[in-house]
Amino acid sequence: MTHGIVTAPQPEAVEAGAEALKAGGNAVDAAIACALVQTAVDPQMSGIAGFGSMHLYLPNENQHMVLDFHGRAPLAVTPDMWEDLILHEAEDGFGFILEGRVNEMGYQSITTPMSLRAYATALERFGTMDIAELIKPAIGYAEDGFMVRPHVSYFWNVVEGTGRVPTIEKFKSSVGTKKIYFKEDGSLRVPGEILKNPDMAKTYRRIAENGVDDFYAGAIARDIVADIQANGGLISMEDLAAAKPEESQPIWGEYRGLKVATNPPPGGGVMVLEMLNILENFDLKAMGHNSADYIATVSEAMKIATVDKDNHVGDPRFVDVPLERLTSKAYAAEMAARIKSGEKTHVPRVGPKTDESKDTTHVSVVDEFGNCVSMTHSLGMPSGVVSDGLGFMYNGCMGVFDPRPGNPDSLAPGKSRFTAMCPTMLFDGDTPFFITGAPGGTFITMGVLQSILNAVDFGMDAQQAVAAPRFCTTSDTIDVSNRVLRSVEAELQSRGYPTRRTYLSYHFAGVHAVRLQDGKWDGGADPGRDGMALEV
Repeated sequence: MTHGIVTAPQPEAVEAGAEALKAGGNAVDAAIACALVQTAVDPQMSGIAGFGSMHLYLPNENQHMVLDFHGRAPLAVTPDMWEDLILHEAEDGFGFILEGRVNEMGYQSITTPMSLRAYATALERFGTMDIAELIKPAIGYAEDGFMVRPHVSYFWNVVEGTGRVPTIEKFKSSVGTKKIYFKEDGSLRVPGEILKNPDMAKTYRRIAENGVDDFYAGAIARDIVADIQANGGLISMEDLAAAKPEESQPIWGEYRGLKVATNPPPGGGVMVLEMLNILENFDLKAMGHNSADYIATVSEAMKIATVDKDNHVGDPRFVDVPLERLTSKAYAAEMAARIKSGEKTHVPRVGPKTDESKDTTHVSVVDEFGNCVSMTHSLGMPSGVVSDGLGFMYNGCMGVFDPRPGNPDSLAPGKSRFTAMCPTMLFDGDTPFFITGAPGGTFITMGVLQSILNAVDFGMDAQQAVAAPRFCTTSDTIDVSNRVLRSVEAELQSRGYPTRRTYLSYHFAGVHAVRLQDGKWDGGADPGRDGMALEV
C-alpha cells in the first residue's frame, strides 16, 4: 500500500516522516516528525525556538489554511532603540548591519520562539499521533549523534560577503554553544564525524514527559527567560505565554489556468502571486528556458516584486498591506507593459553592498488521503545562543527588522517582520498539482517562482523543476548559478545588466516539491542540499 511521499533537505528527517506515514499517521504527523528531526540534525537551519509557516490542505477535514508562526519582537522593544547603530542595509533587503551586530548575534537578536507551539497546535487539531511519540527519533539523533553532512559543514564554515557574522563566530559567543559544536582541539567537526547533543535530548525528553506547555509556561520557560534576561536579552515570560500560531486563509491567484494558493503577509506569498501575474503576460516557453530573454524578463518581475515588498509588505497587524493591488491582474499588466517597453527597475538600498546567510529548512508531504502539507521553518539567521544545559539554539530573527522607525518592517512590540517563506500549492481545478517551498532567506520566493515556472511552462517533473539552474535578482544585479551558460550571461551584460556568478552549481534557495499528475506522485529534492524525496 502506498502511504505517501515526503521530501526535505535532510535524509534523516525524510525517513522519520516516512516512518510516521508507515505507522498509520497522516501528512500532518509526518511533517511534524520530519520537522522535529530537522531541529536535531540541522540545528542552525531550524529549531524548536524558531519560526515558520505551515500550509495545510486537508480535504477530508474540509480544511485549507495557513498556520503562521512568525517570530515576534519582544514586548520590551522600542521603535528607535537601534536607530543610531545603522551601518548599512543588506543588498537584497534581508535586514540591516548594525554596530556591534546586536540584531543578528547574541541575546538581543532573539524573537519569541514559536515553532514548538505551532508543531503541537497542528498535531492537536489535525494529527493522529502524539508529540511525545513523534519526538522520539529527534531524541535519538540528539543523544546518539548524527553524521555531519556536507551542507551542515558548509554552513558552519562559509563566509558570505562582508557584513554578516559567520556562523563559526556566533558559535564562539555562547558557553552553551561552544561545548556542543567545538571539539577539544578547538575545531569544528567535519563531514562524516558524529555530533552528539545530550542537552538537547534531555530538553526533548522533558517536553515529551511534561508537554509543550513546559516550554512556554513551566520549568523550561523559566530556564529560558532567566538566561536571556541575565545576558541583556528582552524575552520575558509574558512573551512566551503569548506565543501562539495564527490561523489564516491562503491568498489565491491564477497562473495559466491553474489556481495558486500561498501564504499571506508577513509571508512571501504575495511576491509569488505578483511575479506570476506579471509573467503570465509573456510567452516564456517560446523564449527558451534560461535564455537571455527569459532571465531578463523574469529578473524584471523579481525586481518589481522586491521593490513592492520593501515599500509595502509587513505584519498586517501593524501595516496596511495593499494586497488587492499587489496581486491584481491589472497591476501586473501595467508592470508587464513596463518590462516590454525596455524599462529596467531600480532596487534602492541603503549603504554598501553585502551578502547574507540563508538559514531555513522545508518539508513537503502528501499522504494517501490527499492531505498536503508544505512547511517552511527556520531560525532566521541563528543567534548563536544556546542556554547552557538546554541544547537548542535560539532564532536570530531581530536581524531583519528595520531599525528606522516608520517603515513597514520597523520595530514594534509583538510585531513580526517580513519573511520570504512561501509554502505554495497549485491546483488543477480542485486537485492538487504542485506542492512547493524552500529555505533560503530572500532567495526563497525566487526559487519557488522558478520551480513553478519549470513545472507549468516547461512541463518538468518535480525533480527536474527543483534541479534546473536558477538565478536570483533581488537587487540591480542578476545573480546566476554556475550552470547558467556563460554565453547567456555575456548577452545579459551586453544589454546593460550587471551580473554576478556564484561558484555553486546549485544555489538560490533549496527548493523541495511534490508533483501530482495522472494520479501519481513524484518528488523533488534540491541537489544543493543533502536531502531526498521518499515514497512509502
